[in-house]
Amino acid sequence: MIKSIKINEQLEKYISDHSYDLHPIQKEIINHNKKLGEIKKMQISISQSYFFQFFIKTNNIKNILEIGTFTGYSALSMALAIPKDGNITCLDINKKTSEIAKNFFKKANLHKKIKIILGPAITTLKKFQNQKIFFDMIFIDADKENYKNYFNSSVELIKRNGFIFIDNVLWKGDVINPSKNDKLTNIIREFNSLIKNDDRIEKTILPLGDGITICRKV
Repeated sequence: MIKSIKINEQLEKYISDHSYDLHPIQKEIINHNKKLGEIKKMQISISQSYFFQFFIKTNNIKNILEIGTFTGYSALSMALAIPKDGNITCLDINKKTSEIAKNFFKKANLHKKIKIILGPAITTLKKFQNQKIFFDMIFIDADKENYKNYFNSSVELIKRNGFIFIDNVLWKGDVINPSKNDKLTNIIREFNSLIKNDDRIEKTILPLGDGITICRKV
Protein backbone atom coordinates (compact mmCIF):
# COMPACT_ATOMS: atom_id res chain seq x y z
CA MET A 1 0.00 0.00 0.00
CA ILE A 2 1.32 3.43 -0.94
CA LYS A 3 1.62 5.72 2.06
CA SER A 4 1.46 9.51 2.11
CA ILE A 5 4.46 11.25 3.59
CA LYS A 6 3.95 13.27 6.76
CA ILE A 7 4.76 16.94 6.23
CA ASN A 8 6.68 18.31 9.20
CA GLU A 9 8.26 21.77 9.53
CA GLN A 10 11.50 20.66 7.89
CA LEU A 11 9.70 19.29 4.82
CA GLU A 12 7.46 22.36 4.72
CA LYS A 13 10.61 24.47 4.54
CA TYR A 14 12.04 22.21 1.82
CA ILE A 15 8.85 22.63 -0.21
CA SER A 16 9.07 26.38 0.22
CA ASP A 17 12.77 26.46 -0.71
CA HIS A 18 12.05 24.54 -3.91
CA SER A 19 8.90 26.38 -4.96
CA TYR A 20 8.59 30.04 -5.92
CA ASP A 21 9.63 32.51 -3.26
CA LEU A 22 7.13 33.60 -0.67
CA HIS A 23 6.17 37.26 -0.77
CA PRO A 24 7.89 39.31 1.99
CA ILE A 25 4.52 40.01 3.64
CA GLN A 26 3.60 36.33 3.55
CA LYS A 27 6.79 35.70 5.51
CA GLU A 28 5.94 38.54 7.87
CA ILE A 29 2.49 37.09 8.62
CA ILE A 30 3.97 33.64 9.22
CA ASN A 31 6.50 35.07 11.68
CA HIS A 32 3.78 37.11 13.38
CA ASN A 33 1.55 34.05 13.79
CA LYS A 34 4.37 31.95 15.26
CA LYS A 35 4.33 34.27 18.27
CA LEU A 36 0.62 33.81 18.94
CA GLY A 37 0.84 30.47 20.73
CA GLU A 38 -1.78 27.79 20.18
CA ILE A 39 -4.00 29.88 17.90
CA LYS A 40 -1.26 29.99 15.26
CA LYS A 41 -2.80 26.72 14.01
CA MET A 42 -5.60 28.83 12.51
CA GLN A 43 -3.23 29.76 9.68
CA ILE A 44 -3.29 27.50 6.63
CA SER A 45 -0.07 25.66 5.86
CA ILE A 46 2.50 27.00 3.43
CA SER A 47 1.93 24.01 1.14
CA GLN A 48 -1.79 24.87 1.08
CA SER A 49 -1.04 28.45 0.08
CA TYR A 50 1.17 27.27 -2.79
CA PHE A 51 -1.59 24.94 -3.95
CA PHE A 52 -4.22 27.70 -3.73
CA GLN A 53 -2.10 30.08 -5.78
CA PHE A 54 -1.39 27.49 -8.47
CA PHE A 55 -5.05 26.46 -8.57
CA ILE A 56 -6.28 30.06 -8.87
CA LYS A 57 -3.89 30.88 -11.69
CA THR A 58 -4.62 27.74 -13.70
CA ASN A 59 -8.40 28.04 -13.35
CA ASN A 60 -8.73 31.74 -14.18
CA ILE A 61 -10.35 32.54 -10.84
CA LYS A 62 -11.10 36.21 -10.26
CA ASN A 63 -13.72 36.60 -7.54
CA ILE A 64 -13.15 34.79 -4.25
CA LEU A 65 -15.10 34.64 -0.99
CA GLU A 66 -13.25 33.67 2.17
CA ILE A 67 -15.17 32.69 5.29
CA GLY A 68 -12.75 33.06 8.19
CA THR A 69 -9.66 35.22 7.68
CA PHE A 70 -7.61 35.25 10.92
CA THR A 71 -4.51 37.45 10.37
CA GLY A 72 -4.76 37.36 6.58
CA TYR A 73 -2.23 34.79 5.35
CA SER A 74 -4.64 32.81 3.17
CA ALA A 75 -6.39 35.89 1.77
CA LEU A 76 -3.11 37.60 0.95
CA SER A 77 -1.76 34.43 -0.65
CA MET A 78 -4.84 34.17 -2.88
CA ALA A 79 -4.75 37.89 -3.69
CA LEU A 80 -1.22 37.48 -5.02
CA ALA A 81 -2.55 34.96 -7.55
CA ILE A 82 -5.72 36.62 -8.86
CA PRO A 83 -5.54 38.92 -11.91
CA LYS A 84 -5.52 42.71 -11.69
CA ASP A 85 -9.31 42.89 -12.00
CA GLY A 86 -9.84 40.18 -9.38
CA ASN A 87 -11.05 40.66 -5.82
CA ILE A 88 -11.43 38.84 -2.52
CA THR A 89 -14.22 39.34 0.01
CA CYS A 90 -13.40 38.16 3.53
CA LEU A 91 -15.94 37.46 6.27
CA ASP A 92 -14.77 37.44 9.87
CA ILE A 93 -16.18 38.23 13.31
CA ASN A 94 -12.92 39.10 15.09
CA LYS A 95 -12.18 42.82 14.89
CA LYS A 96 -8.68 42.55 16.38
CA THR A 97 -7.32 39.95 13.95
CA SER A 98 -9.13 41.63 11.05
CA GLU A 99 -7.32 44.90 11.76
CA ILE A 100 -4.02 43.01 11.81
CA ALA A 101 -4.92 41.42 8.46
CA LYS A 102 -5.83 44.81 6.97
CA ASN A 103 -2.44 46.20 7.96
CA PHE A 104 -0.69 43.31 6.23
CA PHE A 105 -2.83 43.78 3.10
CA LYS A 106 -1.87 47.46 3.01
CA LYS A 107 1.83 46.73 3.47
CA ALA A 108 1.63 44.35 0.50
CA ASN A 109 -0.26 46.97 -1.52
CA LEU A 110 -3.15 44.54 -1.93
CA HIS A 111 -5.72 46.38 0.20
CA LYS A 112 -7.68 47.49 -2.87
CA LYS A 113 -8.17 43.86 -3.90
CA ILE A 114 -9.26 42.57 -0.48
CA LYS A 115 -12.32 43.65 1.51
CA ILE A 116 -13.10 42.43 5.02
CA ILE A 117 -16.71 42.43 6.21
CA LEU A 118 -16.98 42.22 10.00
CA GLY A 119 -19.89 40.39 11.58
CA PRO A 120 -21.55 36.97 11.66
CA ALA A 121 -20.83 35.29 8.32
CA ILE A 122 -24.27 33.65 8.20
CA THR A 123 -25.93 37.08 8.10
CA THR A 124 -23.65 38.34 5.34
CA LEU A 125 -24.09 35.17 3.29
CA LYS A 126 -27.86 35.60 3.39
CA LYS A 127 -27.45 39.17 2.14
CA PHE A 128 -25.28 37.95 -0.73
CA GLN A 129 -27.94 35.39 -1.64
CA ASN A 130 -30.65 38.08 -1.66
CA GLN A 131 -28.45 40.33 -3.77
CA LYS A 132 -27.58 37.43 -6.12
CA ILE A 133 -23.83 37.91 -5.73
CA PHE A 134 -21.80 35.00 -7.07
CA PHE A 135 -18.19 33.87 -6.78
CA ASP A 136 -15.70 31.76 -8.73
CA MET A 137 -14.22 30.24 -5.58
CA ILE A 138 -15.18 30.08 -1.90
CA PHE A 139 -12.83 29.09 0.92
CA ILE A 140 -14.40 27.98 4.23
CA ASP A 141 -12.13 28.07 7.28
CA ALA A 142 -14.16 29.37 10.22
CA ASP A 143 -16.08 27.99 13.23
CA LYS A 144 -16.71 24.31 12.65
CA GLU A 145 -20.16 24.40 14.27
CA ASN A 146 -21.42 26.36 11.25
CA TYR A 147 -19.60 24.43 8.53
CA LYS A 148 -22.85 22.89 7.29
CA ASN A 149 -24.55 26.30 7.10
CA TYR A 150 -21.54 27.91 5.42
CA PHE A 151 -21.37 25.12 2.88
CA ASN A 152 -25.07 25.20 1.97
CA SER A 153 -24.92 28.97 1.51
CA SER A 154 -21.75 28.59 -0.54
CA VAL A 155 -23.42 26.16 -2.95
CA GLU A 156 -26.00 28.86 -3.64
CA LEU A 157 -23.34 31.57 -4.07
CA ILE A 158 -20.85 29.71 -6.23
CA LYS A 159 -21.06 29.88 -10.00
CA ARG A 160 -21.66 26.70 -11.94
CA ASN A 161 -18.33 24.86 -12.28
CA GLY A 162 -17.00 27.08 -9.47
CA PHE A 163 -15.04 25.70 -6.55
CA ILE A 164 -15.59 25.45 -2.81
CA PHE A 165 -12.62 24.65 -0.56
CA ILE A 166 -13.14 23.55 3.06
CA ASP A 167 -10.25 23.35 5.53
CA ASN A 168 -9.60 21.08 8.55
CA VAL A 169 -11.64 18.13 7.28
CA LEU A 170 -9.17 15.54 8.61
CA TRP A 171 -9.01 17.23 12.02
CA LYS A 172 -5.45 16.18 12.98
CA GLY A 173 -6.40 12.63 11.98
CA ASP A 174 -8.97 12.38 14.76
CA VAL A 175 -11.77 11.66 12.28
CA ILE A 176 -10.57 8.04 12.02
CA ASN A 177 -9.82 7.57 15.72
CA PRO A 178 -12.76 5.72 17.37
CA SER A 179 -11.66 6.93 20.81
CA LYS A 180 -12.18 10.56 19.75
CA ASN A 181 -15.82 11.47 20.28
CA ASP A 182 -15.68 15.10 21.33
CA LYS A 183 -18.13 17.61 19.88
CA LEU A 184 -15.90 19.15 17.21
CA THR A 185 -14.53 15.84 15.94
CA ASN A 186 -18.06 14.52 15.51
CA ILE A 187 -19.10 17.74 13.76
CA ILE A 188 -16.31 17.26 11.23
CA ARG A 189 -17.25 13.61 10.72
CA GLU A 190 -20.89 14.51 10.13
CA PHE A 191 -19.88 17.31 7.79
CA ASN A 192 -17.66 14.99 5.72
CA SER A 193 -20.55 12.53 5.41
CA LEU A 194 -22.81 15.35 4.29
CA ILE A 195 -20.36 16.36 1.57
CA LYS A 196 -19.91 12.78 0.39
CA ASN A 197 -23.66 12.38 -0.19
CA ASP A 198 -24.28 15.78 -1.80
CA ASP A 199 -25.02 15.32 -5.51
CA ARG A 200 -24.84 19.07 -6.23
CA ILE A 201 -21.06 18.85 -6.29
CA GLU A 202 -18.09 16.74 -7.31
CA LYS A 203 -15.65 16.42 -4.46
CA THR A 204 -12.39 15.01 -3.14
CA ILE A 205 -10.27 15.33 0.01
CA LEU A 206 -6.57 16.18 -0.26
CA PRO A 207 -4.22 15.57 2.70
CA LEU A 208 -2.77 19.09 2.59
CA GLY A 209 -2.36 20.86 5.91
CA ASP A 210 -5.12 19.56 8.19
CA GLY A 211 -7.01 18.12 5.22
CA ILE A 212 -8.87 20.11 2.61
CA THR A 213 -11.99 19.19 0.64
CA ILE A 214 -12.32 20.54 -2.89
CA CYS A 215 -15.80 20.72 -4.40
CA ARG A 216 -16.90 21.69 -7.91
CA LYS A 217 -20.49 22.72 -8.45
CA VAL A 218 -22.10 20.71 -11.25
